[in-house]
Amino acid sequence: MAYEKFAMVYDRLMNDMPYVRWVEFAAECFRRCGNPVTVAELGCGTGSVAIPLSQKGYTVYGIDLSEDMLSVAQSKSRQLAGHVSRGEGTEPVWVQQDMTEWELGLQVDAVISFCDCLNYVTDPAGVSAVFQRTYAGLKPGGLFVFDVHTLRTLEEYAANQPFVYNEEDLSYIWECELEEETCTIYHDLTFFSREPGGEKYTRFDETHAQRAYPLHELKGMLAEAGFSGIRILGDFTWEQADEQTERAFFVAVKPQEDGA
Repeated sequence: MAYEKFAMVYDRLMNDMPYVRWVEFAAECFRRCGNPVTVAELGCGTGSVAIPLSQKGYTVYGIDLSEDMLSVAQSKSRQLAGHVSRGEGTEPVWVQQDMTEWELGLQVDAVISFCDCLNYVTDPAGVSAVFQRTYAGLKPGGLFVFDVHTLRTLEEYAANQPFVYNEEDLSYIWECELEEETCTIYHDLTFFSREPGGEKYTRFDETHAQRAYPLHELKGMLAEAGFSGIRILGDFTWEQADEQTERAFFVAVKPQEDGA
């Protein structure tokens, strides 16, 4: 999904997202599973996870399809770079690529993908492609961590819509329609943004689609791609996901090569 004008207001509207919890969850995964040095984030958006990880000392590659989102991320990382001391980490490397085709020309120690980015891949073949590319892009013993919305979450979106945001300079109407046959939800967003220095508002519209996959199917795709040690956890915990889980986390490992 390539965010367009939405990128310019994304951080403001997503201000209440649990980015700190994602960073902490990633750090806990790293602590438990091997302390990586190099990390690639698929669907990095405006860098709200990639930048804090880079400040912790990881070498981070932020990968996203949207040029606009990456532009915001780069601007944020450059601004923050002026406020940290040397030795506290480097800026992420920003890469514009489709996550189904990503390739850095090197293998990394860990790959992460948060904020339900995998749900935006609405073709099962595309999800398999992400897993295969990730397997190829990891070093032997490398870690893959991602999260997805469950069907329960999409059903809650559909049941509780529409959603409205109304501030003096920015408003939106967010409507959802769930296609039950494919477990795909369509988010129709209409924005009204006041232009700087005036009373004129500009309207722009975007439609985003997300698909919920049965967790056992995702586990099967991971195994087919070659991953092992696959764990499915619930809602930022290390407890096994169940029918009440709203955000499922997958933790998987690329096996060590023979003789490695």
